[in-house]
Amino acid sequence: MLVEIIELDFNSDEAIYMQLTNQIIMGIASQRIRTGDPLPSVRQLASTIGINMHTVNKAYALLRQEGYIQMDRRKGAVVSVDMDRLKALERLQEELRVSIARGLCKNVTREDVHSLVDSIYDDYE
Repeated sequence: MLVEIIELDFNSDEAIYMQLTNQIIMGIASQRIRTGDPLPSVRQLASTIGINMHTVNKAYALLRQEGYIQMDRRKGAVVSVDMDRLKALERLQEELRVSIARGLCKNVTREDVHSLVDSIYDDYE
């Protein structure tokens, strides 16, 4: 169930809707949430995890825009990953460019990054 994998940090500088979006994406990556799985309604999820409905709605809208879910009038939000590989690689490259630049500013080595990436992949397998 989605609620079991959501871990929001209300003291974080990261916006709650982004935390929720990222938690759902990580759930899909780890296959705890699978293609075809329905997500709770906006109202239900907001009530269950104790956040504003607009926050959940914003997260769902972003997930839909990025190709992780589809909205179905009868079923609500349904996981449906449709992002093609090339588009995903381009986006990942953009995100990694900034993250690696931040790491370089803090003396993080290439080996540190490779080790970290391997560790993250291992977590999802």
